[in-house]
Amino acid sequence: MAKKVVASLKTGKGNSYTRCIRMVKSEKTGAYIFKEQVVNNEHIKDFFNK
Repeated sequence: MAKKVVASLKTGKGNSYTRCIRMVKSEKTGAYIFKEQVVNNEHIKDFFNK
């Protein structure tokens, strides 16, 4: 049976964070790579503006 990870994030301070994924072009190869980070909801725009 699967664990309910989503339910545990809604209690306490877990719901004030968001997992953000940004696509960035690599300087060495020219291929696109994905940068992902768990960010506080107040700093989401800062993460995408970098």
